Amino acid sequence: MIKKEVNREGWEQIADGLAAKTSTLLGLWAERECVHICIHDPATGVSVATLQTPDKSYPSVARKHLPALRMERAIADLFGLKAEGSPDRRPWLDHGKWPVRTPFVPVPASTTPALAYTFLPVEGEGIHQIPVGPIHAGIIEPGHFRFSANGETVVRLEERLGYVHKGIEKLFEGADLATAAKLAGRISGDSTVAYAFAFALAAEAALDIKVPPRAQDLRGIMAELERIANHFGDIGAICNDASFSLMHAHCGILREETLQHADACFGYRLMMDRIVPGGVTADLGAAEAVRLLDWTDSAEKRFDELMQMYEDTASIKNRTNTTGIVSEELVQLYGAGGYVGRASGRRFDARHHAPYPPYDGLEFDIPVLKAGDVNTRLWIRAYEIKQSFILIRTFVQRLPQGKIMATLPSPVPSSEGREGMAQVEGFRGDILVWLRFAGDGRIARCYPRDPSWFQWPLLEVAVKGNIVADFPLCNKSFNCSYSGHDL
Repeated sequence: MIKKEVNREGWEQIADGLAAKTSTLLGLWAERECVHICIHDPATGVSVATLQTPDKSYPSVARKHLPALRMERAIADLFGLKAEGSPDRRPWLDHGKWPVRTPFVPVPASTTPALAYTFLPVEGEGIHQIPVGPIHAGIIEPGHFRFSANGETVVRLEERLGYVHKGIEKLFEGADLATAAKLAGRISGDSTVAYAFAFALAAEAALDIKVPPRAQDLRGIMAELERIANHFGDIGAICNDASFSLMHAHCGILREETLQHADACFGYRLMMDRIVPGGVTADLGAAEAVRLLDWTDSAEKRFDELMQMYEDTASIKNRTNTTGIVSEELVQLYGAGGYVGRASGRRFDARHHAPYPPYDGLEFDIPVLKAGDVNTRLWIRAYEIKQSFILIRTFVQRLPQGKIMATLPSPVPSSEGREGMAQVEGFRGDILVWLRFAGDGRIARCYPRDPSWFQWPLLEVAVKGNIVADFPLCNKSFNCSYSGHDL
């Protein structure tokens, strides 16, 4: 990671590079008196630039590069820093229900009323609006979707999120390393391994901690089990939204088996708190390793049969083919990762393009397709499941003997200003975690960025031109995180 401090002109140059598509936005966040931007430039790699904000404002990046917009709105809500020239100054996370405004620099809500929120207008003959959520019929997280439709055709979808804002970024502030690690694993429950992994790597980079080789491979096994479980669940749920309930049932069985093996191997179905700074807290026994390998062979064979059934069922393909298309140009613009990006031609996988142990040095396929529809996003998941089975076998079969935890310094010495950052491939795409330590060894600031920040806006595009009844299908094919986004 390259770190640099820039002036306003340098900040504008970074925004110009994003607008010219010579670099990709990875994250945008703030502290009380500065803003940070993380970009990837193919020529120079990953860098973090910092701009001081003594006047509580900074030049808007979104004015030139729209993917930064929601992050700028979140910064305004949390810190009160204003993006000059922003194309949209509406609040994002703040729904007017907090007891304070700008919680990192708190002002009593009674003295500073929340800004009113108005959805964007849509005009035209026969246009009507359909409000959906934030409370939904299913047991899912809250989000509001405002459809503007002409008959059954969606003309515009506008999302409003932030309903499950938990103040996690604020909770990191002042937390000790162990508490912060637990908090990272609770950002988004379906990605507890990926977030804990990213936080641990960032902390280890900041503190120069070397993780034992056995722990590294155990982390890989956990990460791939989490990926498989979620992909099984998503494939079944996509099919269920198109009334192909048989596929849903069988995928549900495979997902349950995955969680049962995670529990047998690591003592927890979701493997929460199993990855920590320094290593892992649970080892893999010899008998459990054999059973895991046997199961991967059985599950892979059954899954192949299911995907053949999917491919042979014309009614489901009729619903998923050409539905919810996202162009390659847009996924490149937004730097969208995971199955959303790779289904539309963007070949990025942090395990390969920003390699970290235990994936560094490994050769494995990164499935990439170009159609960008629901069917393609489903197939990317299917191909990734196949690769995850291969990776699990690789890690189990090469698992070295040795310790599973490094010795951590206690207290953390000379930690003032130490920073670390990591990019980890979760099942949705790349998760970014940046953190900085205070002098007492506690966390001064931690910024976790979910892949959904760059995927939610693309869902709005995917639904446009489709019928309202296809929204659940499109939405499930994205399966963006509410909890990971509404920090």
